[in-house]
Amino acid sequence: MKIVKKILIVEDEKVLSDLVENEFDSMGFDARVAGDGELAMKLARSFDPDVIMLDLILPKKGGLDVLKELKIDPALKTIPVIVLSNLSGDESVRMAMTFGADDYFVKTQSSIFEIIGKVQKRLER
Repeated sequence: MKIVKKILIVEDEKVLSDLVENEFDSMGFDARVAGDGELAMKLARSFDPDVIMLDLILPKKGGLDVLKELKIDPALKTIPVIVLSNLSGDESVRMAMTFGADDYFVKTQSSIFEIIGKVQKRLER
């Protein structure tokens, strides 16, 4: 029996989240979307994802706050988090990596297929 890997996509831009979710689903992964930081935390606990793709600018609870909360929770801290943001400044990258992000992509500088490839590699570990 094949174990299906689960991906939590935390993204409030509906077009992008739908595109990424559909791409992962078509590849045989179980992808879910959270459109805000509060829902992201609820789904992280109930869905038990194998990897989280996290935007930093989110409604209700910002991405850095979500990242900090994930990394202090004993049940969630080992889930790899790949940040996908429009924030490209060194400070944003440094903060995300300091708080425990495993990788960081700037949306405008990365193709969707590059990002999906990076998530796939993370899931193969």
